[in-house]
Amino acid sequence: MKKRHLKRAAAIAVAVLMAGTALAGCNSGSSDKKEAKGDASKGKVYYLNFKPEQDEAWKNLAKKYTEETKIPVTVVTAAEGTYETTLSTEMAKSEAPTLFQVNGPVGLANWEDYCYDLAGSDVYKNLTSEDFALKDGDEVKGIAYVIESYGIIYNKTLLQKYCDSDFATVKKIEDINSFEKLKTVADEIQANKDALGVKGAFTSAGMDSSSDWRFKTHLANLPIYFEYKDENITSTDAIKGTYLENYKNIWDLYITDSTADKTQLSTKTGADAETEFIKGEAVFFQNGTWEYGAITEGGLKDDDLGMLPIYIGAGDEANQGLCTGSENYWCVNSEAGDDNIAATLDFINWCVTSDTGTKALAEEMGFVIPFKDAKEAKNVFVKIDTELTAAGKTPVSWNFTTMPSEDWKNGVGSALTQYAAGTGDWDAVKKAFVDGWASEYKKNNK
Repeated sequence: MKKRHLKRAAAIAVAVLMAGTALAGCNSGSSDKKEAKGDASKGKVYYLNFKPEQDEAWKNLAKKYTEETKIPVTVVTAAEGTYETTLSTEMAKSEAPTLFQVNGPVGLANWEDYCYDLAGSDVYKNLTSEDFALKDGDEVKGIAYVIESYGIIYNKTLLQKYCDSDFATVKKIEDINSFEKLKTVADEIQANKDALGVKGAFTSAGMDSSSDWRFKTHLANLPIYFEYKDENITSTDAIKGTYLENYKNIWDLYITDSTADKTQLSTKTGADAETEFIKGEAVFFQNGTWEYGAITEGGLKDDDLGMLPIYIGAGDEANQGLCTGSENYWCVNSEAGDDNIAATLDFINWCVTSDTGTKALAEEMGFVIPFKDAKEAKNVFVKIDTELTAAGKTPVSWNFTTMPSEDWKNGVGSALTQYAAGTGDWDAVKKAFVDGWASEYKKNNK
């Protein structure tokens, strides 16, 4: 495979960011775009999957497609937190992925040279909105294949037990609609954990690579979102850190009202937190719609589950919704060869249009997909998001796709870990967040 120097930055990425992923209509101008020239029946598909929690489901779906079409589909899943590194390694091989993904405009800047123009593809024509594609001018470089939400998952039975207790200040779950209320509830659960039969209000805020993304990326999105909203921007080369005190407050709550001692967090994993929640050792668990399968397979039922917005004491909290968006954009490798490109385009279109594909995405993976033939996901967290939006709550958009680099996230994560352990202070977190943002943005946009 011809190797190209990967772009670390480009004017294109900045333009896309500043336009809020500005896009053209799905059908406008697509008729004169090139179609795949190859013979799909002679090609094969290699999908480098980003989502470990859907590894088995993707492999099952790939098997069904191969049985139906005789076209080989291989699914390889990168380990948690290693996707970019794995992608770099795999793309250097003679049989590189034909299908991969980027997390948005910043990720696209690294891989744009390898992205086949999807403007003339059937999968692009099947999008429900122009807001779900990444573009460079008239070229479509990536297509979002799943819309997800995250917040604070809670065990409804345990939370109701708290509300019914004599020591509870908050008597109704629906009254938890601000950081102040959330902190009151968590503090009282922690103080009375033995009476409630739990080990802590929150699951352990693990900071190993299988879990730290929940805090250095997903939780960090909140102060970024509110700052962007104040400034009326969609990206910046220098974050101010206006809401870092709010970030500190929610982080302090997570690591204080917890199942684990603060000094243990560097070694705590995502599996630890998941297990603690499934076993009823904690009431709250920051995670997203993608966690539904693991939780229900662990034995919890829909009636046991709820999800709150992540309140940090900013904005109009009473009308705040869940964090909703996508960092999952399919890209087809432009250097995969015509037959493999054709086979890959057919595969992803089958995934989002066929009864078998859409059913698997909705029911097995719990995805809400932005395509015309999508089926309703049987996922209680998706339903909660829909209900909150219908009630007029404002979703918190995913602005973490504008974070300047993975190194920035790692710097914030390291500072959070040291702060929790008592070996670092909050000023180091601020420095990693603000100074690190500026230096990483400058380095990656030379």
